[in-house]
Amino acid sequence: MASEIGETMKAVVIKQVGGPEVFSYEDFPTPKLNNPTDVLIKLVYTGINYIDTYHRTGLYTLPLPAILGREGAGVVAAVGSSVTSLAVGDRVAFVGPNTYAQYAVLPEDKVVRVPEGVTLAQATAAMLQGLTTQFLVRSTYAVKAGDSVLVHAAAGGVGGLIVQAAKALGATVIATVSSEAKAEVARAHGADHVINYSLFDKATVDEHVRAVNGGHGVHVVYDGVGKDTWMGSLKSLRKRGTLVLFGNASGPVPSFDPLLLSKHGSLFVTRPTLFDHLLDREELEGRVKDLFSWIADGKLKVSVYDTLPLEKVAEAHTLIESRAATGKVLILIDEEKANL
Repeated sequence: MASEIGETMKAVVIKQVGGPEVFSYEDFPTPKLNNPTDVLIKLVYTGINYIDTYHRTGLYTLPLPAILGREGAGVVAAVGSSVTSLAVGDRVAFVGPNTYAQYAVLPEDKVVRVPEGVTLAQATAAMLQGLTTQFLVRSTYAVKAGDSVLVHAAAGGVGGLIVQAAKALGATVIATVSSEAKAEVARAHGADHVINYSLFDKATVDEHVRAVNGGHGVHVVYDGVGKDTWMGSLKSLRKRGTLVLFGNASGPVPSFDPLLLSKHGSLFVTRPTLFDHLLDREELEGRVKDLFSWIADGKLKVSVYDTLPLEKVAEAHTLIESRAATGKVLILIDEEKANL
């Protein structure tokens, strides 16, 4: 396979920050094996994530020009001289940069095999969002049977996975959505109660949460929306509850006085990131094993809303920013291997 690798590959590149129009589909140098532990992967799929839009707009800065993308799955095309755990032809997945392209290079210890029973499409759709879900419900707040959990944007990619994972762990799940169509999606994920906040003032969401939760606040709120749901999330917690802010789809939360947390019941607030929960190979393998077992056992169903070709990355960004997608948006890079 190494002989088939050209000097250039197709990639989607940004040279300035801005809207989806800044993307260009063009030839770009194929990455090289620069270290003996490197692995070259021929990508079959990459996923579109909200963090990609933050990189594109400049909210999170990157050196330019840049190839965006933070996850992928495909087939090993070449390995460095010291690589021992992977071989050419292996089906693999990873969380890592520069995935809006035909090839990516990563260190061996960042790449995992995709087991039988999990497709490359499932692995891609679950890599960043699934691993995020895994650490949020296992580590940031360890959900247990009997907990009450509030999940915002529960019809979205991470939101839908958190609903399923929390249910699998025995929690009562309250989901918020912005339309009746999304409410049906949240119910299909297993939510016990669904709140459509388009029908009322978001500032009163805590009243609706307590109304369906026996008059009590919840143990934990998982909030990937940010500014628009921030105060509703705080007010929905019971005393010593935990607010997990893992995204800011509506914008960053405002600055606040920590006394606000004591005012609402000695609350905990955290803003975790995935890469702080993948500090070494052992941690990565443990989280991936847990995640892929959920998928193989049917406890976690990865919903793919749409699959688009690499040259339509701009369209994919427009789709997720519209908040119309009720599941993962994938980019299919190698159509011949789509069913692996």
